[in-house]
Amino acid sequence: MSNSKDAVRKVLDQVKADNRTSLTAPEGKLVCDAYGIPVPKEGVAKSAGEAGKIASSMGFPVVMKIVSPDILHKTEAGGVIVGVKTAQDAEKAYETILSNARKYKADAKIEGIQVQQMLAGGTEVIIGSITDGSFGKLVAFGLGGVLVEVLKDITFRLAPATKEDALSMLDGIQAHEILKGVRGGEPVNRTALADVIVKVSQLVSDFPEIVELDLNPVFATPKDATAADVRIVVDFAYKPKPKPRPTEEIVAAMNRIMQPKAVAVIGASAEDGKIGNSVMKNLINGGYKGEIIPIHPKASEILGYKAYKSVRDVPGVIDVAVFAIPAKFVAGALTECGEKKIPGAVLIPSGFAEAGAPELQAEIVEVGKKYDIRLMGPNIYGFYYTPANLCATFCTAYDVKGHAALSSQSGGIGMAIIGFSRSAKMGVSAIVGLGNKSDIDEDDLLAFFEQDPNTNLIAQHCEDLKDGRAFAEAAKRVSKKKPVVVLKAGRTSAGAKAASSHTGALAGNDRIYEDVFKQSGVIRARSLRQLLEFARGVPVLPTPKGENVLIITGAGGSGVLLSDSCVDNGLSLMSMPPDLDAAFRKFIPPFGAAGNPVDITGGEPPITYVNTVKLGLSDDRIHALILGYWHTIVTPPMVFARNMVEVKKEMEAKGFVKPMVASLAGDVEVEEAAEYLYQNGIPAYAYSTELPVEVLGAKYKWARGAGLL
Repeated sequence: MSNSKDAVRKVLDQVKADNRTSLTAPEGKLVCDAYGIPVPKEGVAKSAGEAGKIASSMGFPVVMKIVSPDILHKTEAGGVIVGVKTAQDAEKAYETILSNARKYKADAKIEGIQVQQMLAGGTEVIIGSITDGSFGKLVAFGLGGVLVEVLKDITFRLAPATKEDALSMLDGIQAHEILKGVRGGEPVNRTALADVIVKVSQLVSDFPEIVELDLNPVFATPKDATAADVRIVVDFAYKPKPKPRPTEEIVAAMNRIMQPKAVAVIGASAEDGKIGNSVMKNLINGGYKGEIIPIHPKASEILGYKAYKSVRDVPGVIDVAVFAIPAKFVAGALTECGEKKIPGAVLIPSGFAEAGAPELQAEIVEVGKKYDIRLMGPNIYGFYYTPANLCATFCTAYDVKGHAALSSQSGGIGMAIIGFSRSAKMGVSAIVGLGNKSDIDEDDLLAFFEQDPNTNLIAQHCEDLKDGRAFAEAAKRVSKKKPVVVLKAGRTSAGAKAASSHTGALAGNDRIYEDVFKQSGVIRARSLRQLLEFARGVPVLPTPKGENVLIITGAGGSGVLLSDSCVDNGLSLMSMPPDLDAAFRKFIPPFGAAGNPVDITGGEPPITYVNTVKLGLSDDRIHALILGYWHTIVTPPMVFARNMVEVKKEMEAKGFVKPMVASLAGDVEVEEAAEYLYQNGIPAYAYSTELPVEVLGAKYKWARGAGLL
């Protein structure tokens, strides 16, 4: 590869010396040749015989053009002949062009005649690369020509991209069927296209100064893929983001922040209604067993705890300091924390970048860097870590322990997480506020929760990713072990505008987030409710062993809506083998419908649900079950729920473990039944055919991304 790098470096050095920001067409061709990116073959002939040889070596048809500094309008001079099909024709064309040129301008300096491969048809696509503020180098693929501008049908991956990434891009556009050949069109050579994508992604990764690259159009044929036009823009001042800290270093600091032995409260107060008072009360009443150290300029004790003027006066080690003082005093107090070697600061105060005071934020970031203090916030509610009974926050105390770790960029969303997890009896291992993300961000949390034995799922609400590439790399690693769910706010231009006014965040092209999340194995939630339901439901479900999903329903209408939901959530409805169909028919009335969904009809006694679900769980060809229950007096809701839990337990004892979700339609008693099912490992929802299938779909997305299917 080093020769090819040298060739590109030589071209770029020339561009830099000329103070240019883009490459000429011949320079673009040299760069493509160096990396094996196919562009039309060309050569200059000095004789008719040579023209024939060059043309034969590149394959017909060819285009021939006069090469002369004195002839600018080649066509006008009769200096262009297209569609030359044989060596003999090439020799003839050479003579013709030469005599036309002489007639046009007798004293023209003629350097020879260019012979160029003529691209014959194929599907026009675009392959390119952009440089994003958060994600760095991305490679892009879409249909070429006008379509890409009109439909914005384009897909992205982080560069460098693997061959698998590249092949997935070909299926990642809405118009992917066109590549397979429609209406008698021929299918394109997928390997050749993927190869070009990989080479482009490698080129821009090797040369960060290439900030934009467009191959448009690339002609994709059944045989090959050739770029007809190359556009390369450079910025020699471009600097990629620095590499993130090593994971071990992140985890060491995060462990001391999340599981401290001693917490200092800077701005602690004995006065009700003050933030420093709420933080103290939450630490005390939350049952935290470590040392609590109030810091106050005048008081000698606060709420029964000995107070100190400064953290510097405290004997012994402090692991984390929670700040409850106005923004303008933070830098000074943070410097004292640095002198005391405190590794973490939780910055509750607002009044920084989000309030038009970026200089105050820049100042605390500098102090943090100087003393190596990790900063959480500013402009946050604090955080909760339930295994340590730690409520380092001014919001409500929270004590429902579970195994989901959630974070939010916004305080309001953080409080919604608390309320939902209490109400749904979900429980959490942690809830963390990230606010302005002056330092600690989503990837730091991923590194901590990845190795936290108390956490089995990570769910994050974010408005922007400060370093999208670092996040993607962390998520790719972590999602192999634990599901990572992300709600990206600011999907729309209106949302992006609100986000920028909220946190100094700017949402980029949402399609980039969509594609990078997919590439990193992240489950994307589309709404706050979905984020919360995924956090609750995904860990409850066992991992499926295959893609075949079966619906068993007492209501035909539910069956139709559940089928729609399966398609919406990327689940595949199993096509029913005849022997299995016959087995189900034994249990359902003749006017019921077998196939998939299995419609047992509404008037059936509880035993019909039991028999059909038992069969669904025991047959190895079925990998997941969706139940549609309809409330009738024949089978009341709690009878259905108890039966299903019993069947599930009985079958699990025999080794049949499958994910099962349920949709309950009926009068208010279905609410209690759904709750009972959920508490016993069957995510169930009253009045919704979408939510249960969305939760199952999320489990599948995770399992596929983690390579478990």
